[in-house]
Amino acid sequence: MLPSQSLLHTVVFALTVLQALASDTFIAAVYEHSVILPDATIKPVSPDNALALMNKNMDVLEGAVKEAAQQVLVVPAIIVTPEDGVYGWRFTREAIYPYLEDIPDPAVNWIPCTDPTRFAPSPVQERLSCMARNNSIYVVANIGDKKTCNSSDPSCPSDGRYQYNTDVVFDPEGKLVARYHKYNLFRKETQFNYPKEPEAITFETPFGKFGIFTCFDILFHDPAVVLVNEFQVDTVLFPTAWMNVLPFLTAIEFHSAWAMGMGVNLLSANTHSIDMAMTGDGLFTPEGPAAYHYDSRTEKGRLLLAELSSHPRLSPTYPAAVNWSLYATSIKKFPGEKDSFSGAVRRDIFTFSELRCKIGNYTVCQGDLCCHLVYRMSNKSKDEVYVLGAFDGLHGSLIKYHWQICTLLKCKSTDLNTCGQPVETAQTKFEMFSLSGTFGTNYVFPEVLYSGVQLAPGEFEVLPDGRLKSKHGTSKPLVTATLFGRFYEKDLPHPLRTST
Repeated sequence: MLPSQSLLHTVVFALTVLQALASDTFIAAVYEHSVILPDATIKPVSPDNALALMNKNMDVLEGAVKEAAQQVLVVPAIIVTPEDGVYGWRFTREAIYPYLEDIPDPAVNWIPCTDPTRFAPSPVQERLSCMARNNSIYVVANIGDKKTCNSSDPSCPSDGRYQYNTDVVFDPEGKLVARYHKYNLFRKETQFNYPKEPEAITFETPFGKFGIFTCFDILFHDPAVVLVNEFQVDTVLFPTAWMNVLPFLTAIEFHSAWAMGMGVNLLSANTHSIDMAMTGDGLFTPEGPAAYHYDSRTEKGRLLLAELSSHPRLSPTYPAAVNWSLYATSIKKFPGEKDSFSGAVRRDIFTFSELRCKIGNYTVCQGDLCCHLVYRMSNKSKDEVYVLGAFDGLHGSLIKYHWQICTLLKCKSTDLNTCGQPVETAQTKFEMFSLSGTFGTNYVFPEVLYSGVQLAPGEFEVLPDGRLKSKHGTSKPLVTATLFGRFYEKDLPHPLRTST
């Protein structure tokens, strides 16, 4: 007699748990999704039309889930899908309402796949739950939550409801195990509300402790730093809709740098849209990228898989602690270059100094930050100019947060006025470089970007005294080498939250 489908699922799940208990690694997957977008409208569509659009996207996501599950069999696994991956964007507050569901607290112990009518209609949660259950894999998705409120709540919006950009996690049984409401909304997300307090969402698995937050959250202390430092998560799940901004803020370079700087795994799943400059996802570890993808030319989605350490802090190769200012502050003579000049990286005014020779030792300062560079070029192109730059100040228009940045970067042309403008390609390689700075923060993220927007895994190291060094020169032409610091204590109060 053949076992029932329910019994078969129980056996498969039990095998998965046993495998996880016996393993110090797990299979991580992320899917970069080319989202099917709704028609732009200020009027709400019908619930049926909203669900039809979401089902089209979930058809694609389910294909990625099945492909990931088929490749990993019973090895413990998790797949992360992108922010906005189920319904896209182009919404007003009113227009997004038909796409939202009431997502309960995971403490209710609910499997939507087997008990879909327990709460309000929730076809999206039901389908995501079944994706996880039918494939015996953790599934992470980004959807919208709605919560009613009334006049007794002074913060209640005039339409009587809160609307949240929300991440959900379903375990291999299909149970809802995590719900996270995005705290740091990007300036165009006017369709959503901020939760009153930042949420530190974690959940335990047989293969490590996980935390979760969304996109813009990664640039702030709450919840990003709190999850890592106070809750000691091993891995961060990161649905994102990241718009690439050269020279420092492309998705792959900053997300890889953040994982290295914070000492955790980061599973970054990006939406894919050439028109919106959205691409770049990866499986990033404290030692560099295990796998990454960047495609600014086609409209195709992409699934990535890699085997990661369940507890990276216990690894014998886990990077040593870094004092990010030790080397730079120990230099006895630290004069600034006399021929320094100002240049703009978007709205931020950097202090730059041109690298005039193939070999050099340069210093440039701004505010409390001095950046020091020792370098030797191997094939200096006559048509290319490189500079050492420093920035110490507030970044952002509406929301202002404090950066400290030391960077070696290629200018767009030989005209120094182009230094800081976006550049994707280069011809010059370096035999060596060593970059350091007098940072006032311990939160510094090391980045090296090669020509063609490629990372440099295994080709650089960070020394305990705060120096970012090439190991054996650069195998490809260099676009930027950067130490990106976040001085959280100097951030200005959030203007929207403080106004209420």
